[in-house]
Amino acid sequence: MTKEEKYEAMKQIRDEVLHLTASPLYAYRTEHKYLPVIGEGSHDASIMFIGEAPGRNEAQTGRPFCGAAGKILDDLLACIDIKREDVYIGNIVKDRPPENRDPLPGEIEIYGPFLDRQIEIIEPKVIVTLGRFSMQYVMRKFDLEFELEPISKAHGKSYDAHAPYGPIHIIPQYHPAAAIYNRELLDTIKADFEVISKFV
Repeated sequence: MTKEEKYEAMKQIRDEVLHLTASPLYAYRTEHKYLPVIGEGSHDASIMFIGEAPGRNEAQTGRPFCGAAGKILDDLLACIDIKREDVYIGNIVKDRPPENRDPLPGEIEIYGPFLDRQIEIIEPKVIVTLGRFSMQYVMRKFDLEFELEPISKAHGKSYDAHAPYGPIHIIPQYHPAAAIYNRELLDTIKADFEVISKFV
């Protein structure tokens, strides 16, 4: 795809999500005047970060990872000399679940195809999953279900997979928000991010 074609394809996704009245989260979004969070970054990124669902800050601004967890993610990227604008950051679920609860299976099912299309547009060589829901979705998508294990064991590992456009590496990580509530985890997450730097 050309740059223009990628832009138009992403714009189409944005427009579809914006008017996704079939979503169980649509009424909650409109009631609170929230925005869908489609994702942001380079459409030519070789690394794609995928979280689970937006929180309140994200739903208010329409930007992924812009709150406390986003600050941690920015710091982690800086630690491995990666600029945020050079990667693509998004979530499986594009609308905020009430009270920041975990996304439900039906919500993942309705929003997952939009993420699938984003991956096809960007064609990343590395997908970093942030949190267990993201890990489970992406590993199943790339036929790695047989390798699934708890995120406490999978974090920081690299799994080889194959996308329609070529080989790809899946790297599960803890969600940055986990370090907000458990500061001791931050050192583990920093060490895990060093794995990503091998593919830059």
